[in-house]
Amino acid sequence: MSQEYSESSTSRFISVREGESDLNIHYNDCDPGVGGDVVVMLHGSGPGASGWANFNRNVTPLTDAGFRVILLDCPGWSKSDTIVCTGSRSELNGRILKGLIDGLGLDKIHIIGNSMGAHSTVAFALANPGNVGKLVLMGGGTGGVSAFVPMPTEGIKLVQELYRDPTIENLKRMMNVFVFDPSELTEDLFETRLNNLLASRDHLENFVKSTAANPRQFPDVGHRLGEISAETLIIWGRNDRFVSLDIGLRLISGIPKSELHVFNNCGHWAQWEHHAKFNRMVIDFLNH
Repeated sequence: MSQEYSESSTSRFISVREGESDLNIHYNDCDPGVGGDVVVMLHGSGPGASGWANFNRNVTPLTDAGFRVILLDCPGWSKSDTIVCTGSRSELNGRILKGLIDGLGLDKIHIIGNSMGAHSTVAFALANPGNVGKLVLMGGGTGGVSAFVPMPTEGIKLVQELYRDPTIENLKRMMNVFVFDPSELTEDLFETRLNNLLASRDHLENFVKSTAANPRQFPDVGHRLGEISAETLIIWGRNDRFVSLDIGLRLISGIPKSELHVFNNCGHWAQWEHHAKFNRMVIDFLNH
């Protein structure tokens, strides 16, 4: 029988040292208590994003399969402390993840990263290879220029506009490009997302300041992908209008033990739009 989890019942905080500061970092800990492997999920960079918002369709299938699932809210999102990032956001999030697992006494983890979360997953794997089990990357993993799509992409332009002007109209404009079929996007989802992003205006302001200080928040690490020895599953949406499919091809050409699955009729949110098949695929990959 499935154990039901809620955002509030799994909500936790931990203090993580970053430079000269201690950041209060929020995470959700969904532990079925069977001693299984730990899976950490890292969300994307959209305004109002959180671990729970990004992965709520994936938690229960993974915990039913025996995994302990941890959803990390990166600094500057959800209930975690805000920060102005003048360097690599990918590496910053990787350091926060390292602080989290060290604080929880964890050793080897599997990581599932979406968009910014995929960039952060790669940064963590490069810096901490001994802590990595298997990796799942969706819609990200390295920066750099697409060979086929004008940069910044349509979706990234809409994200930047939403950060500058957080209105329901701009949110809907972004979300309608975020997924392939926007008919599943309910008014409740829009309202929840809008409330999340308006609850912490300092997150919005500091993201804009960070981008002004360093436009390359997610640097190109294509030249280092060969250093990743972990088995890696790369998942992409054929219709992704945020990070184009050719970036996924760069990942599979660079990471030696990688494989690629492309969902048709799918945008930037594969774990949400195709959650049933995504969950089966990821559980099989992690178990074998």
